[in-house]
Amino acid sequence: MIALIRLALFGFIGLSVIYFLVSVYSRSVRREKLERRWDEYPPEGQGNAERSAYIEAGMRDYEKGLRKKLIWLVYVIPMIVVAVTVYLVNYQ
Repeated sequence: MIALIRLALFGFIGLSVIYFLVSVYSRSVRREKLERRWDEYPPEGQGNAERSAYIEAGMRDYEKGLRKKLIWLVYVIPMIVVAVTVYLVNYQ
């Protein structure tokens, strides 16, 4: 029983680190994409303030989007795999 608790604790810590890294990477990629899109096709007569507003609006949309929610699968999929493995090993 202690081994299962230890596995769960260290697994949760490991998955939290992975979630954080994937989340930061995904935000970074989205921000770079927004910056590149603005730089490739800049609207006429707009400066840095409008560019920042455009990027921030895009990041707000990202926070509400599907990609942000899919990152939670970093927790869900390994837990399902471990649960199925424990079930198959112990109850066959």
